[in-house]
Amino acid sequence: MLEPTPDGPAEHLAHRLGATHPARVFLATVVAGFAALVGMTISAGLLLTELLVPVHGFEKWDNDVNRWLAERRSPALTDLSWLGSTVAGGLVIPVVVGVLVVVFLLKRKWLLAAFTLFVIGVESGSYRATTLVVERDRPPVHRLEGLDPTASFPSGHIAATVALYGGVLLLLSSWLHRRWFSMLAVCLTIALALFVGWARMYRGMHHITDSAAGVVMGLLALGIVVLAARAATAAANARDARRKDAT
Repeated sequence: MLEPTPDGPAEHLAHRLGATHPARVFLATVVAGFAALVGMTISAGLLLTELLVPVHGFEKWDNDVNRWLAERRSPALTDLSWLGSTVAGGLVIPVVVGVLVVVFLLKRKWLLAAFTLFVIGVESGSYRATTLVVERDRPPVHRLEGLDPTASFPSGHIAATVALYGGVLLLLSSWLHRRWFSMLAVCLTIALALFVGWARMYRGMHHITDSAAGVVMGLLALGIVVLAARAATAAANARDARRKDAT
C-alpha cells in the first residue's frame, strides 16, 4: 500500500519536493495535507452549523435519530455502546499507536512507524483544530459522557477508527497479498466504523451528520499519510538510483 505507482502522483510529488530527501518529502506532504484537511473540515462544519442546522426540517431530522436511539436504551445496549466508544477513545487509541510504533521501531520499519504515528496525528490534529472554530451543540438527549457539550462536529472517534484501524487493516492486506483478506479488511473497517458510529450516537455524543463527517475526515487523513509515505518511498528510490549511477 505504501509503494508508489510508477510515474504516478507520488513520484511526481517527490520530484517536485526534492527527490533526494525522503524525510523532507514525507513531512512536507503531511503538513500540506493537514492544512488542507483542516480548511476543508472547518468549511464543512461552518456550512453545516450556519446554513443547514438553522433549517427546521433538517435540524429535526438530525436530532430525531438520537432521540430514537435514546428511547431504546437498555443496560445491555449501554454496556455495548461503552465498548464501541472506548475502543476508539482517548485511552485505547494511544495505547494501540504506542504498541505499534514500538514494534515497528524494534523491527526497523521506519516508514511503518511514521505512518502509524502520523495518521493518528493528522486525524487528531484536524479534529482539535476544527472544534476550536466550529461550535456545535451535542444532541438534545441525555448524554452518557461528560465531554465538551459544544464539540459535536465532527466525530473524532469515528475518524480515528477509519484512519488508524482501517489503515492498519489495509497495511496487513497489502502485505499478505490475498484478495479475500483485502475484502475482509474493507468489511471489518466498515463494520467497526458503523459500530463506533452507533455507539457515539446512542450515547448522545454526536449527530448522524457529525458521524458522516468523521468518516470523511478519517478517510482523508488516511489518504494524506498514504500519499506522504508513497512520496517518501519514491524519493528514497530516486536517491538510491542516483547513488548507484554515481558509482
